[in-house]
Amino acid sequence: MKFIKTPVKGMCDMLPADMRLREHVLGMIKETYGACGFMQIETPVMEHIENLTSKQGGDNEKLIFKVMKRGAELQRALDKGDGELADNGLRYDLTVPLARYYANNKEKLPTPFKAMQLGNVWRADNPQKGRFRQFTQCDIDILGDDSSLAEIELITATATMLSKILAEANLNAFTIHINDRRMLAAAALTAGFEQEEIGGALISLDKFDKIGMDGIEKDLLESGYAPEKVEKYMAFYRSVRPGMEIADFCAGVNGKYLEARVGEALADIVGCVQPMLGEGVKIVFDPTLVRGMGYYTGPIFEVTLDGYNFAIAGGGRYDQMIGKFSGQNVSACGFSIGFERIVTILKDHEQGSFKLPEGSVAYLIGSKVPTARKAEVLAQAAEARKAGVVATVLPMSKNMKHQIELLEAEGFTKFEKIYE
Repeated sequence: MKFIKTPVKGMCDMLPADMRLREHVLGMIKETYGACGFMQIETPVMEHIENLTSKQGGDNEKLIFKVMKRGAELQRALDKGDGELADNGLRYDLTVPLARYYANNKEKLPTPFKAMQLGNVWRADNPQKGRFRQFTQCDIDILGDDSSLAEIELITATATMLSKILAEANLNAFTIHINDRRMLAAAALTAGFEQEEIGGALISLDKFDKIGMDGIEKDLLESGYAPEKVEKYMAFYRSVRPGMEIADFCAGVNGKYLEARVGEALADIVGCVQPMLGEGVKIVFDPTLVRGMGYYTGPIFEVTLDGYNFAIAGGGRYDQMIGKFSGQNVSACGFSIGFERIVTILKDHEQGSFKLPEGSVAYLIGSKVPTARKAEVLAQAAEARKAGVVATVLPMSKNMKHQIELLEAEGFTKFEKIYE
């Protein structure tokens, strides 16, 4: 059997410099979110397959890495012929596991509960730059707060964190897009779509950045929706212009489908967040923002960075998900950071070669050095570490020049060569 030295497609080996950069960014995320009162938790990487296939994850449910049953249980499923072979799956995001976690531990947690999760997730996706099959997500969520203060806190905390990280690459211009799923639903209903057709209409609208208005119209017609509904729906969105006010959008939909408080709450969020943003950061109402997840029930948001054609963060309110686990709905709102994309951006701006601290020292010990001298060097390295210096002790290579070049590439600047 031939062994394969390259990673599985869509998954990456991390070199020491990669890990230093990643840990540095994770450190800033934990520090910023922790200062805002978010508490770090952890959930298992595997979830019950029933939870992952509950029609809450949108298209991500098509990308689940399923885990087969084991032993006699698997054999019974195979013998049955039509049974489900998988009972678990690798999580595709951190939100579904959080909902299960909260339903299971609610009595031990404060209300509202401000959660922070950082961990790997898996999707059987088509790998591309900044998009992997195994990747790290960084989420913050507020559970048990039905006021717009939850959205305000999530957005300002994330904007603060992104400003801090991106400043290291001399980037400061990014945009927070905001909308509300209830407003999107009201627009579809006003155009004549039935309640059960709203999801399909939003799937097409969600492709706006890729196919434009003409493409959305074609997509809706090819999906079999009545031409008169499509025509009215497209006329509404073709009237949308950059900078459109929330109140103007709400005025264009039938009032029986949208409570006035929905638009007012969204305006409240924008009004409170804008003064808290750093230079170059803005928050805008985006009527075409959809977000693909089926679990969103209210305000939704997404962050884009000037010069890049993908989002670097996104989230929204999902008030009905926890109730599916506990039988009682709990207000919930979250924001997820595109950690891998942010790391990719930092690398694009030459922040990827994150080196060891200045003054890091390598002690290179020759093959003929006696035990007593080795002990002295080891003690010297220990003293350096106590003083906060990175110190490594290594056997001297026959090709010492190449050895030192590789160590210099990692950030070592001092070398002690011990021959005897």
